[in-house]
Amino acid sequence: MTTQRGSSAAQTRIAVIDSDTGFLQVLGNRLDRMGWAYRVLGSATPVQELVAMRLTTLVVDPIVIGSHAAEYLEQVCAEIPTLGVIVCTGQSTVAQRVRGLRLGADDWLTKPCHPEELIARIEAISRRRERMMVSGTTEAALFGDLEIRSDRFQVYVNGESADLTRREYELIALLSSADERVLEREEIYQRVWGYAMAHGDRSVDVFVRKLRQKLEKVSPDWVYLHTHFGVGYRFAAERVDGQQPAPPVAAPAEAADAIAADLLATV
Repeated sequence: MTTQRGSSAAQTRIAVIDSDTGFLQVLGNRLDRMGWAYRVLGSATPVQELVAMRLTTLVVDPIVIGSHAAEYLEQVCAEIPTLGVIVCTGQSTVAQRVRGLRLGADDWLTKPCHPEELIARIEAISRRRERMMVSGTTEAALFGDLEIRSDRFQVYVNGESADLTRREYELIALLSSADERVLEREEIYQRVWGYAMAHGDRSVDVFVRKLRQKLEKVSPDWVYLHTHFGVGYRFAAERVDGQQPAPPVAAPAEAADAIAADLLATV
């Protein structure tokens, strides 16, 4: 059963997969006052149906989905890279939260939570998406072996995807746009996660390490992420053998067309 409220013309479109009637009533009342369009979904809706809804954000309680919640979350995040995903559920372990974020979720809130906090998280995710869409182009920027495609939220090497999660892509997009400047951890967290970094939070370091491992796997002859201890990180394409790299350029049209055709063939 699908329930819908709000103006269909609203720019923000939310789906909530949850069965907590108290939570849904409080959240629904607040979303109505904001004029946001939203749907309440009682189960794990197929990904293609979510695509057709043209959502901006999905709020999901894994308990409703059941034992295959992790697989569903991973599929949604992988197949709809522009969708903001927030897990909102009861008490959970650190391992569960870390796994959810690594699968692609943008945020994780623990119930009971105030609807204003959830709305603030939705707004933060939306701001990040809008900045990326405004600054992005349909061309790929080349750095060493990497083709960073803002239209697909993904990185390719010789047409092969690096299989970055959405947050890993946001991280490399931010660092690669900094013109080889060192970005402090706090700035990275603020711009990628959308809010201030808590003291002792190592999320940036964890995601940089995972991103570096993926880049080393697909492009072993190049080093892209450079650590500045006690400060932050810098992106620069440097060959392992020390040769001078060519400057970044737009990807040739035929290469972009080939990638697009390959992607369409997998849909």
